[in-house]
Amino acid sequence: MSYTYTGDAHRALFGSYQEDTDPFPTDTSLVFPRRDHMRDDVHLLKRLIFPRAWNGGDLVEDESTLEDTVAEFASLCYRGIAPYLQEMSGEKDAETDGAGDPAKMVETLLDRLPDLRATLKKDVEAAYKGDPAARSYVEIIRSYPGVQAIIVQRVAHVLYEAGAPEYARELTEYAKMESGIDIHPGAEIGDYFFIDHGTGVVIGETVTIGDWARIYQDVTLGALHFEEEENDQHMLKKGYKRHPDIGDSVVIGAGTKVLGAVSIGDHVSIGANSWVTEDIPDHTSVFISEHPTHERKSND
Repeated sequence: MSYTYTGDAHRALFGSYQEDTDPFPTDTSLVFPRRDHMRDDVHLLKRLIFPRAWNGGDLVEDESTLEDTVAEFASLCYRGIAPYLQEMSGEKDAETDGAGDPAKMVETLLDRLPDLRATLKKDVEAAYKGDPAARSYVEIIRSYPGVQAIIVQRVAHVLYEAGAPEYARELTEYAKMESGIDIHPGAEIGDYFFIDHGTGVVIGETVTIGDWARIYQDVTLGALHFEEEENDQHMLKKGYKRHPDIGDSVVIGAGTKVLGAVSIGDHVSIGANSWVTEDIPDHTSVFISEHPTHERKSND
């Protein structure tokens, strides 16, 4: 299977690169050690989103090189999407079946790349402002697991909505392997999103998250229980709302579980290790009121 992208996403991206200013990297001569374990599509995606941080100075300086890289990325995405559509339709030619056109799905994604890049720059800003240990935007882009996960998830979400949920899930599962963070491609996430530390974070398919949310490690935004199909007790029902809605400016502490189709309001702070299964109104703090006591005894 092959696909040749003929659009002009590279022009919008090229213009976007020229607009970058400090503290985002602006030096095109930066060279970092290559990470050979990356998937080719994710590797190209990171170079397209933050070229100067991923040895992509040539993309910033030469629009024709950028055009070739966009075309290569498009081809990889097409090859990732088309077999799923072909398998579902039972037809040899995925482009002519009723399940959807993979070329149009890829074009939808590429047309969105400049906007996605602008949103991801906001996520980097949120990480810098939200972590006292952060030293530079380049450090955040290259090493923060939350940023690695959200770069892939935001792109996967576009593909999910465009009709390619299986390939989108492939991408987010790879991001989980790389970052330890599991964000379903169906989750809808607002601007200035930051996951600090990140290990063990799980965000379910029907989660929505507002702007300026900050989440710490081992947080689950998941389902409380599952419904079964009426005619098959072994088949869980699909496609219904089962995960939380998180408002703007919410902080969720480490180890917290927010479960079910509950609503968490704006400006809410949820303390570490909380168990939340009910709605929380705006401007509320939630915490465990009675912490376990520690007892000590001598080993002599």
